[in-house]
Amino acid sequence: MRRVVITGTGSISALGNSMEELINSIEQKVCGTKQMEQWSQYKGLQSLVGAPAKLPDIKFIPRKMRRSMGRMSLLATFAANEALKSASISKNVISNNKRTGCVAGSTMGSAEALNETFETMLPDHDLTLLKSMGFFQSISHTISMNLAQYLGITGCVIATSAACASSLQALGSGFDLIRHNTQDVVLCGGAEELHPTVTGSFDILFATSVKFNATPEKTPRPFDRERDGLVCGEGAGIIVLEELEHAKNRKANILAEVIGYNTCGSGNHISHSDRGAMIQCMNSALFDAGIKPTDIDFVNAHATATLQGDNEEAAAIHSIFGSQVPVNSFKGYLGHTLGASGAIELAVIVEMMNNNIIYPTLNLENVDDTCAMINHVKEKTEKNLKLILKNCFAFGGINASIILKKYEETDE
Repeated sequence: MRRVVITGTGSISALGNSMEELINSIEQKVCGTKQMEQWSQYKGLQSLVGAPAKLPDIKFIPRKMRRSMGRMSLLATFAANEALKSASISKNVISNNKRTGCVAGSTMGSAEALNETFETMLPDHDLTLLKSMGFFQSISHTISMNLAQYLGITGCVIATSAACASSLQALGSGFDLIRHNTQDVVLCGGAEELHPTVTGSFDILFATSVKFNATPEKTPRPFDRERDGLVCGEGAGIIVLEELEHAKNRKANILAEVIGYNTCGSGNHISHSDRGAMIQCMNSALFDAGIKPTDIDFVNAHATATLQGDNEEAAAIHSIFGSQVPVNSFKGYLGHTLGASGAIELAVIVEMMNNNIIYPTLNLENVDDTCAMINHVKEKTEKNLKLILKNCFAFGGINASIILKKYEETDE
């Protein structure tokens, strides 16, 4: 099978509107969580914190295309533009090129557009009041569809919708499309928007952080003794995957190589994480990459700061890697960006690999005894990172793990 490399990354999140801003904020240990004062109007909503992104000026997107884009598609468009610039690929090169594809996902369509639809229609049950473009903003494949239309992509266009695993599944799908010689270049990733109905859906499952409404910068707290749940965030992450020879022929700057991937279901519980399925997923990704657990230099945990989820993942990681391999989570910085989390966090990992550093887990002050069996990174650490494994584990028992290798020309 063909080799697949990363040649571009782009992001927008609570920590800034570019990869440079994102990395600088993480360097400075900035937490993107804010108090969402306007949410107090919603009866029964206990979690009043979120990690909002700041949407830049959208006027550069032609109005014809902008009309079908909800907030999450707009966020994805900004991230895609940065990723293409990072990869030194112009829109003209990928437009109408059947060997260029797009795989992107989200938990659902635009929450803002869906909410507006029902608020407009329900008072009088009048469908004539609805906007025609509301449908395209709300459908589950809105991100991949809108990106493909904006960029003129005519290759494979696929939407992944698996909540927190969406963008890592998108990357895995792009990886498969290229290594099996279906595409040469694939824009992969995901986006999510922050809305009280999204936080509310986790809130009623008792999965959100509620104790830190007055001190938002102290939550979420992955693996910490005082953790009390996740904080919903928003943003987008887009990564350019490319076949190795295709990248070399155009003298692209190769950032990393993708060498292994797996996604699987637990078949066990709709909302509880399952360590057995996590172990299966990570071991299958290692098998796909043709490497051993002892080869991995670092594990980036999904770790959303829910009690049960962090416990299960820590146990699963320990089962495979023991207590020596460094482990961190980025949720303390970004909140949980759900369908965007895999791509945004993987983009940070690429930066870490190329700078041989590991960023600490933010807000991890006292490791919970139930999570203490793994090697938590609590301070910025220098380490030669040749091979990393990144996890995303979603509701419904949907698991995904991907493995990156530091690219070196001597490996050719």
